[in-house]
Amino acid sequence: MQPYRFPSGPPVWLHSDLAPGNVLLVNGRLSAVIDFAAVGVGDPACDLPVAWNLLPAGVRNIFRAALQVDDATWARGRGWAMALVQILYYRNTNPVLVANARHVIHEVLADQPGEPPRRLAVRPDPP
Repeated sequence: MQPYRFPSGPPVWLHSDLAPGNVLLVNGRLSAVIDFAAVGVGDPACDLPVAWNLLPAGVRNIFRAALQVDDATWARGRGWAMALVQILYYRNTNPVLVANARHVIHEVLADQPGEPPRRLAVRPDPP
């Protein structure tokens, strides 16, 4: 693991929540992006979780190449994608969000270069 490096470029506009419920499709094509409550200016890595949240593993490198994302920014994006807080906060109230968070975490862990995929185990609250 490499130490954190601050972004070298200027801050960029961010949506910060490009999740399945905020990206609308019509006939399989992007139609709209909604929910701009977290919009701001900052590290471009904040919008990279879409790579693990919405894209299949086979096209992530195409996405990354199109954006010309360096290794440090990609690593920060992987960190932003780790939605552990969603599992802990919503595990008893929003099972769809929790299932998606588990999926994303599995995708991030499976996408770690040079390491075998790992499984995440989060125990539910006792009844």
